[in-house]
Amino acid sequence: MANRVGKMVVLDGYTNNPGDISWQDIQAYGHLEIYDRSNDANWLSRAREAEILLVNKFVLDAGRLRLLPNLRCIIVLATGYNNIDLKTCRERSVRVYNAVGYAGDSVAQYVITAILAWQVRLESHVLNVKQGGWSQCPDFSYTLNSIREITGMQLGIVGFGKIGQAVGRKAHALGMRVVAQHTHPDRDQQPWMKMVSREELFATSDVVSLHVPLNETTTHLINTRSLALMKPQSLLINTGRGGLVDETALQKALSNQVIQGAVLDVLDQEPPGSDHPFFAMPNCWVTPHMAWTSREARQRLIEISGENIGHYLAGKATNRVV
Repeated sequence: MANRVGKMVVLDGYTNNPGDISWQDIQAYGHLEIYDRSNDANWLSRAREAEILLVNKFVLDAGRLRLLPNLRCIIVLATGYNNIDLKTCRERSVRVYNAVGYAGDSVAQYVITAILAWQVRLESHVLNVKQGGWSQCPDFSYTLNSIREITGMQLGIVGFGKIGQAVGRKAHALGMRVVAQHTHPDRDQQPWMKMVSREELFATSDVVSLHVPLNETTTHLINTRSLALMKPQSLLINTGRGGLVDETALQKALSNQVIQGAVLDVLDQEPPGSDHPFFAMPNCWVTPHMAWTSREARQRLIEISGENIGHYLAGKATNRVV
């Protein structure tokens, strides 16, 4: 039986588990209170007595952390942890663990789907047929645009960690050439791909996919300069964090056909306002931060989070951020 801990609280559990999977791997460690969503009015009453807080995107900044004298551990129900003030956690000896690698196949599936769907403009043809386009066509077959095969195209992966590698393996299996820019090129080199500089990646790739964490060095890595390096027929895919992209620069680039298109699963503000300029752009597809949400990935996330509680109890550094 797992060692038991004090009170554990999930502050924003709905996106991880809307009810179709089990929290059992975490509940095995003790009493678990689960809240779908928390806000400024109720979070403190829920979190005040917790030894362990589990959060996905709920922000635990310095001000909030100082109100939690019993807090000893934060389990991030995600890979990214930019919503946690790590400096304050270090000062207060609060351990922080994240879930590494749980969504690799789920995100990779989304990226490959986006590449394939973009090349055939699948959604446009489905809508056109429903609107009577095929019924009114004098021919048995037609397309709304020139369709390309992805075999032989180059996929450029910015960030070649576990998720980037999962994307690369699937793309390679479909006949794409794979290049990557990565902070550990020697360590993570694979025989079926090539490590290149970021500038070369932007300039030579037909598809650019972002898989780096958001930090001071990666904020707005997609900007006016990097977009100008890209091919006019290139496609940008972002499943990382919205802040990786300068949205104003991307809007201008799409409007001026500097690049052909973008598929964005993340934005600077989430949820976005209903008047977001990307929504009116036919060459920009936006989905609701869903690439990670396969049932299998979310169950793995809970399993890894349970393991992280075990690491905390054992004093292990596995998956520990601070």
